[in-house]
Amino acid sequence: MSIPRILITTLTVALAMAMVATIVPQAEAARAFFVFGDSLVDSGNNNYLATTARADSPPYGIDYPTHRPTGRFSNGFNFPDIISQSMGLEPTLPYLSPELNGQRLLNGANFASAGIGILNDTGIQFANILRMFSQFQLFEQYQQRVSAIIGTDRTQQLVNDALVLITLGGNDFVNNYFLTPFAPRRRQFSLPDYCRFLVSEYRKLLMRLYDLGGRRILVTGTGPLGCVPAELAMSGSTNGECAPEPQRAAQIFNPQLFQMLQNLNRELGSDVFITANAFAMNTDLINSPQRFGLFDAANLIFLIRTSSSLLYRLQVCRSAQIYSKTT
Repeated sequence: MSIPRILITTLTVALAMAMVATIVPQAEAARAFFVFGDSLVDSGNNNYLATTARADSPPYGIDYPTHRPTGRFSNGFNFPDIISQSMGLEPTLPYLSPELNGQRLLNGANFASAGIGILNDTGIQFANILRMFSQFQLFEQYQQRVSAIIGTDRTQQLVNDALVLITLGGNDFVNNYFLTPFAPRRRQFSLPDYCRFLVSEYRKLLMRLYDLGGRRILVTGTGPLGCVPAELAMSGSTNGECAPEPQRAAQIFNPQLFQMLQNLNRELGSDVFITANAFAMNTDLINSPQRFGLFDAANLIFLIRTSSSLLYRLQVCRSAQIYSKTT
């Protein structure tokens, strides 16, 4: 079991570094880092909530320095951790952590919460989670707390200069539209119409984030959704072939999202929003592992495809926080 764990960590680092490479020029001057979104970037907020969407038991954390679960939906560091390291910052603490106080507030904060989506009805099965309106309310509260330390003007400058990461969208498909054959949203929308609806709602969230002071915002698309273990199981896949409809959803949603971001930048007259194509990054990683210093990534893909234990496949994919495309 040790070899798969090493591979998982290596793949996580490679994906995160590929993402960092898209933003380093813009991030060099950033003095704080703020994170919003779902389980892909949650660093432990859900540990403080009465919810079933938790990462407080093994195998989570097995490769973290403490070798214990931290609330990150990862075997070790997650994307925000590695981005923080690449920027020369201390790890951004969950906003709900009692350790986030005093001068530590000036490093930024992580507001992400596993299970949430663009839509408020996404993840209702997880009960008490920080939906986006709650994350934004906490961000306002954060700014009030920092203002009490350094003043209003310096707080505004800190927020304006910071790097902001937001990761949303995957749950709106796998924990909403495709959750059951008769999900309410699937009865309401065709898949193309649902993608357009999601993008229009995402635009509202991004403009709210802009109004709250974000001026350097990294927005990630979704990975290959049809390769999520739950989707493989629901589609009845026996050979690791990715579920076609969730794959199609990602291929419709991502281009529309990136086009919307380009339009927003034109409207604002500045490159506020930076895109990160997670789908393409995953595909590049699997098709050309040597580019990322990986020479046995195929072994991990083989484990995911052929494991007789769905639970093990789930643990491998979720703890890596990647969606591996298999063909």
